[in-house]
Amino acid sequence: MDLSALPILSELYNNWPLIIGGLVKTIILSSVVTVNGLLGGVFVFWLTLSRNRIVQGLTQGYIALLIGTPLIVFLFLLYYGLPGLGVTLSPFTIAAIGFFFNVSAYNARYLSSAFKGLNQTELQAARAQGFSEFQVFHLITAPQAIRMSVPSLTNQAILNIKDSSIVFLIQYTEFFAQMQEIAMSSFLFFEAYVFTALVYLLLVSIIVIAARWIEAAVNIPRT
Repeated sequence: MDLSALPILSELYNNWPLIIGGLVKTIILSSVVTVNGLLGGVFVFWLTLSRNRIVQGLTQGYIALLIGTPLIVFLFLLYYGLPGLGVTLSPFTIAAIGFFFNVSAYNARYLSSAFKGLNQTELQAARAQGFSEFQVFHLITAPQAIRMSVPSLTNQAILNIKDSSIVFLIQYTEFFAQMQEIAMSSFLFFEAYVFTALVYLLLVSIIVIAARWIEAAVNIPRT
């Protein structure tokens, strides 16, 4: 097949193993931080419900710090700061850790907002029947808060994919990093970045379709 008429197609064809490899790394990182970030968010959300004011204060401070700090700053702190303490981690590990703390804070905030809309009478009735606070949380509070937060949580999953494009700055060679290399080596910047944008749009569209299916499955009420 003659690809000379469209140089970008030739570049994509010649570099497809690197492109696919970078795309796989993007999907793996996004999937890991989405799952771990959800679990971490549930745990942080649980801490926000603690009756201990010190725990509550520390948890709210954690959420405020992580939400108020740009993710790239935290990644740089880990990537460049830890070696100074004698700790050397791979770019993937640093990206996963950095995203985990950031996404957990955001997810905890979503769940806390949903909690305010729950029927408090139901929770009080469960306590009156002898349920422990942990039983109330994992049997009633957490399932309902997660259900009500599905739109926000799926939106966070979309942000995770888009935000994964910044980890090339800590030498993690994901999809965007590979496309940037192709753009710089071929000088086809416009074409390469248009292709990159289309691929990210495809990934986001898949999540949007999945999110709508999940919302329908759990019967999320629309306002």
